[in-house]
Amino acid sequence: MPESKGRSKATYTPPPRAKAADKGPNPRWFVPVMLGLMVLGLLWVVTFYITQQQFPVESLGRWNLGIGFGLMLTGFMMTTRWR
Repeated sequence: MPESKGRSKATYTPPPRAKAADKGPNPRWFVPVMLGLMVLGLLWVVTFYITQQQFPVESLGRWNLGIGFGLMLTGFMMTTRWR
């Protein structure tokens, strides 16, 4: 029985490496803003509790907690972009 000819395979060539976009370091203002948002949010919530819910904005009521935690969360989300 005749033997079939095998196909010749091309030599394996790995795919070209994608260049990582070197974005460099963050701007100088990034870390102060990040830390400032976290501290401002903390002070907002602490002020709300210490003043028995009269400050920072009395008409917002419990939404003051949302604002404070939102500021802190924004600061923490900025830490994921910190280089």
